[in-house]
Amino acid sequence: MATWIVLGLVVLVLLIGIVLFNRLVSLRNRVDNGWSQIDVQLRRRYDLIPNLIETVKGYAAHEREVFEDIAVARTRGMAADSVADQARAENQVTRGLRQLLAVAEAYPELKANQNFLALQEELTGTESKIAYARQFYNDQVMRLNTAIQSFPSNLVASAFHFAPREFFDIEDPARGPVQVDLQ
Repeated sequence: MATWIVLGLVVLVLLIGIVLFNRLVSLRNRVDNGWSQIDVQLRRRYDLIPNLIETVKGYAAHEREVFEDIAVARTRGMAADSVADQARAENQVTRGLRQLLAVAEAYPELKANQNFLALQEELTGTESKIAYARQFYNDQVMRLNTAIQSFPSNLVASAFHFAPREFFDIEDPARGPVQVDLQ
């Protein structure tokens, strides 16, 4: 009788371990999926930037420093290999785009240009998609990190080397006014 109880407990612990392992794998895959969605939207944003720069350049060619800053930030973003590096690059891209759009405000004929308006609308849509993807990713990171740190799943997580993930924390364009220095 005691043998059956011990065997039952071993099977129960094994089943709980399998369930916890599968949950951690599922959470990790959701985090990876969330990151790939962010990556897709960032690549789309990067593809829009050269077209936007060329359109603005036609009207404000003397704003070379703004164009160069965005190009450098875009290159850093495309080369980023960690969440923290990507966040830093995205903050630079966002600041550069703010400056570029502030420059465009000074040129009424540019603001009326159909190509510029279409690019600006597409960029706005992409920014919204990035914000949504970032929220989804960060929610999944929070769930995974909580599972990794919570008992009893922390035992399974440490046994199978599940590591916490970083949040993708970038500046929110709506957090404050645009600061532009055109000198």
